[in-house]
Amino acid sequence: MCATSNAVNSQLLKSHSVEVRGGFLMSFLFEKLEVYQKAIDLAEKIDVLCDAITQKGTCHLIDQILRASTSIALNIAEGNGRWHKNDRKNFFWIARGSTYECVPLLERLKRKQLIDAQTHEKLVNELEVINKMLSGLIKGIE
Repeated sequence: MCATSNAVNSQLLKSHSVEVRGGFLMSFLFEKLEVYQKAIDLAEKIDVLCDAITQKGTCHLIDQILRASTSIALNIAEGNGRWHKNDRKNFFWIARGSTYECVPLLERLKRKQLIDAQTHEKLVNELEVINKMLSGLIKGIE
């Protein structure tokens, strides 16, 4: 790369928070989506929550909610990688379905007294926001 190219790349990195991978500027558009960022944040919160649960007999619930919460962001990312709008929309529908899957799992954790009512309510509210954003994303494709 020439000096001018390096200067331009450096400026882009500073102004757009673009990652450098293998010496080339790369950025995935889905990383800029607010719904994707919220989905990643939710998955991290659920990871932390599950790490704190040590009660025997809960591994199936923990495993399922970790997979469901992670699936939201994964399907947003994969949908954005699809060329055809119907493929893209299908992955967003799957992501939306994963938000619904998380709700009864959180309810089970609350009923087993593995999470408190306040944590349950906060996470369900976050899922509702993500769900509405995904619905908007889906409608925007039609």
